[in-house]
Amino acid sequence: MRAKIAIMAIIAGAFAVSAALAAPDVPPGGFSQSDIFVGGEEGYAIYRIPALLLTPNGALLAICEARKNGPSDAGDIDLILKRSSDNGKTWSAPIMIWDDGGNTIGNPVPVADSATGAVILVFTKNNDTVHVARSEDDGLTWSAPEDITPDVKLPGWEWYAAGPGHGIQLRSGRLLIPCDHTEKSVIYSHIIYSDDHGNTWNLGGSSGKHTDEATAVELADGSVYLNSRSNHMKGMRAFAVSKDGGESFSDIRFEKAHIEPVCQASVARFSLAADGGRDRLLFSNPADRTRVKMTVKLSYDDARSWPVAKLVNLGKSGYSDLAVLPDKTIGLLYERGEVQYWEKITFARFTLDWLTDGKDAGGAPRGEEN
Repeated sequence: MRAKIAIMAIIAGAFAVSAALAAPDVPPGGFSQSDIFVGGEEGYAIYRIPALLLTPNGALLAICEARKNGPSDAGDIDLILKRSSDNGKTWSAPIMIWDDGGNTIGNPVPVADSATGAVILVFTKNNDTVHVARSEDDGLTWSAPEDITPDVKLPGWEWYAAGPGHGIQLRSGRLLIPCDHTEKSVIYSHIIYSDDHGNTWNLGGSSGKHTDEATAVELADGSVYLNSRSNHMKGMRAFAVSKDGGESFSDIRFEKAHIEPVCQASVARFSLAADGGRDRLLFSNPADRTRVKMTVKLSYDDARSWPVAKLVNLGKSGYSDLAVLPDKTIGLLYERGEVQYWEKITFARFTLDWLTDGKDAGGAPRGEEN
């Protein structure tokens, strides 16, 4: 019987794990990492734009753009994923989500619906149309994409991108996806949302001018914090807050705590005081004026201050996405390389003790913003 079970497990190809991708358990030092997607391997020249999601059943999905011919943002680009059932220690072979010939399929934003267990993936085609695919089996198989462009893109809007990175589900059950668009060549962050488990989608509010790739989290008071890549050339991130579930946003403000080189970033909740712990938010980006120094930060006061900052990778670093795993370790999927930041996508896993150097203390008052 045991032999039969072992054979059946081998036959389930989607669960087959490459030994080369096996990462060790988190070491006593609290940190480990392994390369998940490497340019030039498995049929693609470049892998970019990582998104990381933990499904309601505990599967970890590492999603990215698989670029056939090179680093260009346009061209023959597919969406693929690798899947882990052991908190990122080992990963499956690649699973195709969508291949549309020579079209550019990209900007993946997965979100999990805790009520149904489904994973919904929002993405764009040729940075023009918006599509949704769904998985009912933790990322093993995907539905054919549905075009939702008429519901979420206004006439006169030009460029359109989702995320990239993970979406969120609010405590109300609303699914919320950060996006961006251009109008008369000016770029804005905005969100789209669904109140019926991803079956239909609505256009939400926009953030201020010259904001684009955005990441969102629900604050303790139910507000939505939208943190955006900024094109204001101030060298720092912009943010806005919504009091109505993303249907409208405050004016933008700038965060001196988040230095950036005009790059994507990720924000995620680690814990909530209302659940018996304490309020903690995580943030990741290349914390420099160039794409180096991948850094993870921690806030204890719902993004008012970020007193903890830990360097993950000193060298070339690009896009990233965060997830909190069932064992309360932290997962970070990020771009890195020696010469270019897009040479590979790496999964890092670390503990709260590693992040805080064993000093998980409260935060400082909000610093000055301008």
